[in-house]
Amino acid sequence: MPTVTRENIGLLTDKITVTVESSDYLPSFEKVLKDYAKKATIPGFRKGMVPAGVIRKMHGPAVFTEEVLRTVERNLMSFLQEEKLDIFGQPLASGELGADDIKLAEPKPYSFSFEIGLKPEFNLPNLATEKTTRYQIEVTDKMIDDEIDRLQNRLGKMTEPEKAEGDEYVLNVRFEASDAEGNVEEGALPKENSLLVKYFAASFRSKLIGAKKDDHFVIQLNSAFDEKEREWLLSDLGLDKNDPASGEKYFLMTVTKVGLVEKRNLDEEFFKEAIPGKEITTAEDFRAEIKQQIQDQFDRESRNHLQHEIYHILLDHTQMEFPESFLKRWLQTGGEKPKSEQEVEEEFPRFRNQLRWTLITDKIVKDQNIDVTREEVRDSMGQQIMSYFGSMNLGGDTSWLDSYIDRMMKDEQQVDSTYRRILTEKIFAFAETQVNPEVKNISAEDFAKLQQEHQHEH
Repeated sequence: MPTVTRENIGLLTDKITVTVESSDYLPSFEKVLKDYAKKATIPGFRKGMVPAGVIRKMHGPAVFTEEVLRTVERNLMSFLQEEKLDIFGQPLASGELGADDIKLAEPKPYSFSFEIGLKPEFNLPNLATEKTTRYQIEVTDKMIDDEIDRLQNRLGKMTEPEKAEGDEYVLNVRFEASDAEGNVEEGALPKENSLLVKYFAASFRSKLIGAKKDDHFVIQLNSAFDEKEREWLLSDLGLDKNDPASGEKYFLMTVTKVGLVEKRNLDEEFFKEAIPGKEITTAEDFRAEIKQQIQDQFDRESRNHLQHEIYHILLDHTQMEFPESFLKRWLQTGGEKPKSEQEVEEEFPRFRNQLRWTLITDKIVKDQNIDVTREEVRDSMGQQIMSYFGSMNLGGDTSWLDSYIDRMMKDEQQVDSTYRRILTEKIFAFAETQVNPEVKNISAEDFAKLQQEHQHEH
């Protein structure tokens, strides 16, 4: 019988030695050789009649080595299962003895050693006593007004008046690189764009009032546009926004069309188009629905912020040790391509954080019996598909949806991605029930600054 021994050789690192006797691997070796003899096709011999000596000479050394190693691996795996050892990755061969040391001419006891990295035992922090905040973001009348105005314009009808008469008029223009007099550079490629009059600098806008199709203007971007609009326009024109000289270039700007969006009236037809599926008949109800939509979005952002706080509490306040030497060796040799020591040192802090988070979430899943069913994955995919269509009117017949989901469920990568997303949602949903956040009222502007500061910190 093979013997398996285990000894501790470092922090959460054990050495397992498997010793196999000749009686452990020779019977299977002989059986494999006989199977080779039955199937071998060798010129000069009838199939199944190849002498054992020929088979042994041709395949013996390779089969012998394979059977010794297979016997060692089988007993190693049996030991790990019986001992219920919770380890990182796979055992790593110690290198004391290799396949080249196994000789067919020497059927004797062979011992192979492996290192294993043991997962640490740890306790999660008490989330109830940790400081967390749930922000209540205020929805202002201006936000509601701005959103209604945006929808009135987005769903408005584009008209083509003869000339531009105000800031809200749209100018379709053609830019051509030129000199200060408007002489187009030879070989200059025209660039088309569509701009609201209000996008131009205030000092230049007056020149555009009354502009008609085919009117020409010689402009410099620095004087015609303020910095905010100038930055994206430089990119559109293929210029380097970081080069000061870019803004000094001259362009001949030709108006190719004048447009104006005719804002929608606040009537039932508009309400139905802006928020399909809701029976809204009054401006007051429409305004209330818009406010709720904005509040729902803010609540999602607030919840995301709270979950991010929880993530860092769990990650930063959970005390756990790691078998670092083993993990670095595993990281160096465990992939498709070996890594250098320098690469491992650079990657290890991030790798260790990923392991830490994996262990934390695994513990929550196990302790709380969190599970994701195949039906939940399927339902989530259905919701995802429907969200792609947004406010489109799909009619009453959605029988096509089931066949579409069936195809998605055959994509293992898609199923795994959806499973992990739902599992993460459930983990955070549980964690949220454990915290006692302080509720704070905050403006949208201050919350946005808070988010930016948080991103810089992490």
